Amino acid sequence: MVAKNKQSRSVSAIFEKIMPKLLLVIAIISILTTIGIVFTLLSETIEFFKLVPFFEFFTGTVLKPLGENAEFGVLPLLTGTVISSTIAMIVAIPIGLMTAIYLSEYASEKVRKALKPILEILAGIPTIVYGFFAFTFVTPILRAIIPSLEPTNILSPGIVMGIMIIPMVASLSEDAMSSVPYSMREGALALGATKLEVTWKVIVPAAMSGIIASFVLGISRAIGETMIVTIASGSNKVFTFDVTQSMQTMTAYIVEVTGGDAPAGSTLYYSLYAVAMTLFVFTLVMNLIAQYISRKFREEY
Repeated sequence: MVAKNKQSRSVSAIFEKIMPKLLLVIAIISILTTIGIVFTLLSETIEFFKLVPFFEFFTGTVLKPLGENAEFGVLPLLTGTVISSTIAMIVAIPIGLMTAIYLSEYASEKVRKALKPILEILAGIPTIVYGFFAFTFVTPILRAIIPSLEPTNILSPGIVMGIMIIPMVASLSEDAMSSVPYSMREGALALGATKLEVTWKVIVPAAMSGIIASFVLGISRAIGETMIVTIASGSNKVFTFDVTQSMQTMTAYIVEVTGGDAPAGSTLYYSLYAVAMTLFVFTLVMNLIAQYISRKFREEY
């Protein structure tokens, strides 16, 4: 018995020594992977800007990557990405937040346990299914309402992306509101506040950092979405703010270039990395701004 205890303690001691080193190796692998991705994007992007002027790329409104007189202006792709993401968040933020408020503050435990898994099923649907849903179902309905809407347009995928992001916003916002101490609710009710006043003047402000985090994750998800916009928004590289027209986003352009016959070392090939780097920087800056906003709300409450 004593021998077994000694053996068990020795095995535990070995694990205690190995596990921190194993976890350190895993953490280092994650960091090195990130550094490798950034290095690859940066090195290939530098090669692109040796061929195309930096100012021309970020201010050009024409994107014609093929032909002898090729032009590489990223503004058409940037506009398509921003517009589709904006439409998605116009759909996802109010519906997701209202759903989270209902689940957190108004729904019974039985209703919450039934509705939340059903809501999260939306998050498990493959994005290619959403893409065909936007193209074959949502677009025909919108064209019946808006006759000028093109068969491929930025409005339909934007709405469907918003539907896809609703579970993310609702689930994370509900978790943030549920983590607010119940004593704050009781105190506000004891002072004579109504249920609605408690929700909007106590719970939502107290959970604001978590709610903003859900919005940011939703925006990042919309910006990085690929299949929905590839299928339903078309490939028209035009600089416009008309949501009824066909547009192309940065992710859809990356799919188009990688799926084509872009020879390695060509300007078209390097443009793939320049657009990807732009997307990376765009998302990084947005996340840094969101972290700052979340931190400010956390300090205030």
